[in-house]
Amino acid sequence: MGDVSLTLLNGGDFRLDGGAMHGVVPKTVWSRLVSCDDKNRCTYSTNCLLVETAGRRVLVETGNGDKFPAKEKEIYGIDHDRAIGPALAELGVEPDSIDVVVMTHLHFDHSGGTTRRLPSGELAPVFPRARHVIQRKELEAALHPHERNRASYLPENFAPLVAAGLVDLADGETEIAPGVRVLPSPGHTPGHQSVLIDGGNGEHALFLGDVIPTSVHVRLPWVMAYDLDVETTLRSKRTLIDRAIDGKWLVLWGHDQKPAGRLRRDDKGQAIVDTFEEM
Repeated sequence: MGDVSLTLLNGGDFRLDGGAMHGVVPKTVWSRLVSCDDKNRCTYSTNCLLVETAGRRVLVETGNGDKFPAKEKEIYGIDHDRAIGPALAELGVEPDSIDVVVMTHLHFDHSGGTTRRLPSGELAPVFPRARHVIQRKELEAALHPHERNRASYLPENFAPLVAAGLVDLADGETEIAPGVRVLPSPGHTPGHQSVLIDGGNGEHALFLGDVIPTSVHVRLPWVMAYDLDVETTLRSKRTLIDRAIDGKWLVLWGHDQKPAGRLRRDDKGQAIVDTFEEM
């Protein structure tokens, strides 16, 4: 895309409850578009994005990681055969070559690949050279979880980064590398952010994270039950969808198994997916 190289990576597949993923939308509606297993779980990818720009490597998201014990692996149907480390290795990309890691938020399926467990049992950063960019509000939420969000914020994924001094906190929209900006898109969590990449040739790509996790969630009322503030999610969705359509941006979904596409409005003025694109 212009002067920027974008490579989509799979940080591991997993399964989440279909009802929770589609909020107030009845199963009789969402099941026409998304299939589920006998436990009502739908399969999703944890999409990650490698951005190479101006001699720098930026990794957006790190997937589930490989630290889950057997019980949690069974609950979430986590595939440890596919993780961000092996995905990067297939490209010949070493962890030490990553300059910046940006996470849309600190839930385990987006930050699990930031740390690894050593044979001694200690935790260590996977990307020891990288600056890890998150919104200040997000780190505050993760460090002070409540009953509603505690299960999604696992300290093992971010506390070692804080201890090692590898975290850079953003306060709102911030350029984190040439042509790469984080955009606050709260609602799913207080400090959720999306990532906008400028190719320098008039083209842009927007990594949405969990504000619009899959293509079916482009529909405004389709908001996950996991979202902490539904009204704020709706505002974030409207803003990002309007900008993406007006700018003809490529959009990248955090969990769709068809992860890239472009949007348009139908004859009723509703946002829909115009095309899916290969990457």
